[in-house]
Amino acid sequence: MTFEVIVFDISQIRGLWETRVKKYKQKIKKEQERIESSALQKIKQEWSFMLECRNKGIPQAEYLKNGFVDTELNILETIKKNSHITKEGPPLKKKEEKAFIFELYGEDWEELPDYLKEKTHLKEWHVNKTRIQIIPAYIQMFQELKVLDISQNKITSLPPEIGCLENLKELNASFNNLKNIPPELGNCEKLEKLDLSANFDIEELPFELSNLKKVTFVDVSANKFSSIPICVLRMSSLQWFDTSGNNLKDLPQDIDRLEELKTLLLHKNELTYLPMELTNLCKLRLLVVSGESLVEIPSALVENPSLKYVKLLDSPIDGSLCSDVENKDENNRERQQFEKEFMKAYIKDLSERETTPSYTTKVSLSLQI
Repeated sequence: MTFEVIVFDISQIRGLWETRVKKYKQKIKKEQERIESSALQKIKQEWSFMLECRNKGIPQAEYLKNGFVDTELNILETIKKNSHITKEGPPLKKKEEKAFIFELYGEDWEELPDYLKEKTHLKEWHVNKTRIQIIPAYIQMFQELKVLDISQNKITSLPPEIGCLENLKELNASFNNLKNIPPELGNCEKLEKLDLSANFDIEELPFELSNLKKVTFVDVSANKFSSIPICVLRMSSLQWFDTSGNNLKDLPQDIDRLEELKTLLLHKNELTYLPMELTNLCKLRLLVVSGESLVEIPSALVENPSLKYVKLLDSPIDGSLCSDVENKDENNRERQQFEKEFMKAYIKDLSERETTPSYTTKVSLSLQI
C-alpha cells in the first residue's frame, strides 16, 4: 500500500505566521495606547473624588472649577482649611474678564440677581446647579444671547418670551423639572443645539419646533416620550439625535426624512424591532440600541461596513433597591448624569476605533501536511 504525502515549504509557512504575529502585536499595542488615552478612566476618577468630597461634606462649588473637577490629591485638606463660604451670600464666579459671559453657580442661589437686568449685552448665560425655579420674562431683552445654558437647576418651565431670542444658537435645559416646552421656542430659527435631557416628565414637543431647520443636535433622553416628536422629523439638518431612556415602542416609518442624521441613540427603550427605513439613512454612522427586546433587525444595518451598530445590554443590578426614598430623585439624576458622561466618552472612544467592538467566534485554521 502506498501513501501520497503532501510536502509544504516550511519556510513559507513560518514566514506567513511571523507576519501575522507581527501584525497582531502591532494591533495589541495600538489598542493599549487607545485605552490609556481613553476618557473613561478619567471619568471614573472624577466620580470617585466627588463621592469622597460629598461624604466629607465639602460643597461642590469648592472642587468644581469652570465646570471641571479638580482632582488634586491635596485639595481635600486645603478646602477644609481655606473654605470661604459665609452666610453673607454665595460668591459669584466670573470667567477671566469675559464681559459678555454671565456665570452663576451654587445651591445657595434661589433666584437670578437683580443687576442681571442691566447686562442686556450678554451673549452667554451659564447658570448651573442652583435652586432657581423660574427664568424671568425679561430674558427677552437679551437680544445678543447666543448660548443659554441653564442645566442642573430646579426650573419648572421656560417663559414664552424665550422665543424673542432671535440669535440663540444653543439651549441646554437638561436636568431640570420641565414638563412642557413653549411653542414660541420655534421662533429661534438660528438654534443649532437643543438639550432637554433628564427632565423626566416631558412627553411631547410642540409642532412649532419644526421651524428649527438649522438644528444639528437634539437630546431628549431620560424623559417620557412614547414616540419620536413630529417636529424632530422635520428638522432637516439634524445630525445627532438622542432619545434613549424613554418609552418608545416603535419608530416612525418616515424616520428616513432625517437625511443628514449621523448618530442615533435609541437604547433603554421598549423597541421590539427596527424598521427597514433606517437603511435609507445613507449618512448614519452610529446606531446604539438595547438588545433585550429586539427580535427583528434589518440585516442591512448589521452588514453595513460604514455603520457602527452597537447593541447594549442593561445592567442586571436593580436600581430600585435604593432604600433612601428622600434622595431617590437626586440619585436618579446623578445616575443619569453619570450614564450620559459615560456614553459620551464611550462614543468618542468608538469613533477612534476602526471597527465596532463585538462578540467573536473562534476560528480554526487547519493545514494538511
